[in-house]
Amino acid sequence: MQIIDGKEISNRVKERVKAEAIALKDMGITPTLAVILVGEDKASQTYVASKEKSTIACEMGSVAHKLPESTTQDELLALIELLNADDSIDGILVQLPLPKHIDSNKILEAIDPSKDVDGFHPINVGKLNSGLDGFVPCTPLGIMELLKEYNIEVSGKNAVVIGRSNIVGKPMAALLLNAGATVTIAHSKTKDLAKVCQNAQIIVVAVGKPNFLTADMVNDGAVVIDVGINRLDNGKLVGDCDYDNVAPKCSMITPVPGGVGPMTIAMLLSNTLKSAKNRKLKG
Repeated sequence: MQIIDGKEISNRVKERVKAEAIALKDMGITPTLAVILVGEDKASQTYVASKEKSTIACEMGSVAHKLPESTTQDELLALIELLNADDSIDGILVQLPLPKHIDSNKILEAIDPSKDVDGFHPINVGKLNSGLDGFVPCTPLGIMELLKEYNIEVSGKNAVVIGRSNIVGKPMAALLLNAGATVTIAHSKTKDLAKVCQNAQIIVVAVGKPNFLTADMVNDGAVVIDVGINRLDNGKLVGDCDYDNVAPKCSMITPVPGGVGPMTIAMLLSNTLKSAKNRKLKG
């Protein structure tokens, strides 16, 4: 069994992004990411601070708009309109979740698709599902990078994605399908989930339930990618996979923490760099 080291691979991606960002700076271009945070959600504040730190470390521009919980939907839309029109901004990220009085779909649809580095705009979703080049959500994109770096062949494999969110499950399934896998999307309504998973050579689990994927669901030699991050009552971080019992059956597995998590920010930076190149070099 081999552990897939997301920290190491994310550092490689960041080094590559940094080198390209420095080269662009020499041409007078600074790839710049604008992050919008609405409200006081502690987890969101931590994520935004981490994104800012990583962006600056990669020699890229970072702009943070931290707005009060009372911000109206119209005020947020007006800010996005300004950022869409600002040529110095290459990527726009709205940190989710938003306060309940704001319609997340309307906000995400307002972002210019060419600056949608989160890959959530319907135009980018359509491009992904059509096999066209666009922006792909960062977590699934990071998982594909891990599979590539560890020489895990996807084409011809049976893959099961557990979870059908717009952020991970659906785009993950599309990426695996585009790469030639036979893909099953499983979810809360799936009958006999264990049997579905037992046929898989690659399992991606993203349901947000600790220790959800158990050893009896996993075939010997499977590759397991655990997207979950759950904090137990004792403070310990665990994934959606019962790691101690599942790992011995796997050929490769991602740990939590240190597996998929670090890849998300790395691919966000990669997407921001891609936007800058698309907009300012291909022009």
